[in-house]
Amino acid sequence: MTPTPEFRQHLRLAPALPKIMFQRWEQLLFLHWKMDPALIQKTLPEGLTVDTFDGHAWVAVVPFFMRGIRPRFLPAVPGISDFLELNLRTYVHDARGRPGVWFYSLDCNQALAVWIARTFFHLPYQRARMSQQVSPDGGVTYTSQRLGEDHTATFRYRLAQETREAEPGSLDFFLTERYLLFSQTPSGLRLGRVHHRPYPLSEVTLAAWDAQLFALNGLPVPATPPDHIIGSAGVDVSIYPLQSIA
Repeated sequence: MTPTPEFRQHLRLAPALPKIMFQRWEQLLFLHWKMDPALIQKTLPEGLTVDTFDGHAWVAVVPFFMRGIRPRFLPAVPGISDFLELNLRTYVHDARGRPGVWFYSLDCNQALAVWIARTFFHLPYQRARMSQQVSPDGGVTYTSQRLGEDHTATFRYRLAQETREAEPGSLDFFLTERYLLFSQTPSGLRLGRVHHRPYPLSEVTLAAWDAQLFALNGLPVPATPPDHIIGSAGVDVSIYPLQSIA
């Protein structure tokens, strides 16, 4: 079953589940490339099908800032609750037509966050040395070097001040309005939910980008600039526990 437009919009509603964590995601940069759906399908676990738009699979490199990360009943902790993340992801759905995100990797510069995400959410987090600088005019310089690798990825970008929400049915909506993730656990596939208000999307001035994460995850490295670029200043996010996909 493929996802219906109505169900994609329905997922914007908060689920009737207990919240287990709060986060804020800031200065998000979404760099998307079109890919062959057959190629991407070969990289997915059994039970997931590549989700396509206009006949294309899409793979994204997404650098952003994680802020104020905390469990539901605890405050944020300076030095622990703020860190950086750089992920490589694609879009999938399960047999029931639930659309979500499949992460190939998530690089992070906070060791505790990596351990928690790998242990409790079974997500493929990787340790990395990362830095970010924001200039007075809002320009972001973001670097990441995965531990054990020589290559340093650099992104330089600026988000426009004007924002808009993605229109249902648009490519922006397909790529950014994602409220489910799938995780491969020792007990099989699991489904995770998040909730936030629709992204306030901004046009992006992109001065430097990197696609080496494709190679680190066994995918062909794009030879061209991204096919789709968008950004967001950020959203407050609620996190829910993993569930069975049954």
